[in-house]
This record gives sequence, C-alpha cells and structure tokens, in this order.
Amino acid sequence: MATSLTVLKLGGSIITNKKKEFTASRKTISRLIKEIRMGASGPLIIVHGGGSYGHHMAKRYGLSEGYRNHSQIVGFVRTRQSMMELDKIILDLAIRNGLPCVSIQPSAFARMKNRRIEEIDLRIVMDLLNLQMIPLLFGDVALDQQLGFCILSGDQLACRLATELAASQVILAVDVDGVFDSDPKLNPEARLMERMTMAEARALIRKGERRARGSDVTGQMMGKLKEMLPAVERGIRVVILNGYVPRRVSEALKGRLTVGTVIEP
Repeated sequence: MATSLTVLKLGGSIITNKKKEFTASRKTISRLIKEIRMGASGPLIIVHGGGSYGHHMAKRYGLSEGYRNHSQIVGFVRTRQSMMELDKIILDLAIRNGLPCVSIQPSAFARMKNRRIEEIDLRIVMDLLNLQMIPLLFGDVALDQQLGFCILSGDQLACRLATELAASQVILAVDVDGVFDSDPKLNPEARLMERMTMAEARALIRKGERRARGSDVTGQMMGKLKEMLPAVERGIRVVILNGYVPRRVSEALKGRLTVGTVIEP
C-alpha cells in the first residue's frame, strides 16, 4: 500500500459552500491538506470538484447540454476561470503546508466525446509522479468532439486516472459517511454499508434508478457509484468517506479506514 498509487478526490461539497457562489471553505481545505501531508506515504494524485465555483455557472449557461448558441461561450470561459481560481486556492494552501503539488488543467490533455473521456495523455502526470510530486487536477469544462463542449467531472477523471495508472485505491471524500441504503440526510434510520462488492453496488444503482430523483443515493451518490465501477472492475479498491470529519482522510491514506464504505470486487 505504501508504494502503490492512490487517487484522492476531494468533493466540491466539502471544499466550498455550495449554496454561496465562489466561496471556498478555506479552513476545511487547510485541514484536509494537513491530513494529506500526515497520511500520504506513497504516490498520490489529488482531484477536486468544483462546488460553488463550477456548478452554479455551468447550470446558468447550460454547459452540460453542450454547445447550442454563442451566448454560452462566456459561460464556458467564466467557468474555466472560476475553476482555476478554486484550484489556485488549494494549490497555494498545499504548497504552504509542504505538499509538492503541481496543478494540471485536465481539459488540456483529455479529449471528450458525448460527455465521456475519449482519449487522455497521462505522460506529464506520470513524469510528475516519478519525480515524487503530487499532480493536482480538477473537474473542468472541456471540448467535446460531438457536443462542442461538456463538463468533465472530477469523479470521471479520478476513475480514469486510477484505471489508466493502475492505482491501488481511489478515495472519495464527500459530505456523508459513505454509501447508505437510503438518503441519510432524509432518513435518520438509513444504514451505512461499510463493505460492498461490485454486485452490491450495481444492485444499489438499479434500486436508485427505480426511485424518484433527488435524494443522495438516487442522485449524487448513485452517480459516483456508477463512475467508480470501472475502477472496481479492474480490482481497484474504492473508499467513500466523510471529508468533514477530522482524520478520516489521513487514516484512509494510511490504509486504516475508521468509518466509511469500501467497495471491492
């Protein structure tokens, strides 16, 4: 585990205030950076979401629907700019705390087709890892061969990085304790699923698809599970935990998960 690659995804919901545009949760980011420094002992890639820096703008201009008219161009440009602003906040805090992070813009080396990564050139990422640096990437707006442009989600990117580079694990730091059998934000009796097989994950996804949209399991969490299945199929361990709770990220990086969900084949 110590010498194997880990891909860590920091969810936009924990590093920003998603209810207030362009608001970074600097204290949370600082704590997470310190936990990463304490917990990481091998090769590491960090991917972060957009939260209030990306979602509001992308929704306002309909960027997820692809290019429809020229008025969306300003939305594309401003979303790219805002994501780079959030990335710089994280990068500055990382370097200040002794993490050798190097920021890389994903849309500069990934080609999309119908919202999925068609091609990706990871030579620069590999070179940075070989020099014991930490590539820092983020959810992005990217050019799309079929749609003109689209959203490249941090979850999709994290999974693709893990599968292409044969990572040992992907850690998703989110705003709940892991995967539940129902939405824990709505149902206080929701049960945390501490360990899941790929078959159980697929069953939960099917269950979610039969329900109405909008809850954590049937919405955001289901989407994360679907994105992570290719990694699990390759034998990569996927850990989903609550990034709001101190020390959970550092413990997971050490291979000592306390509370969360582990998905394995």
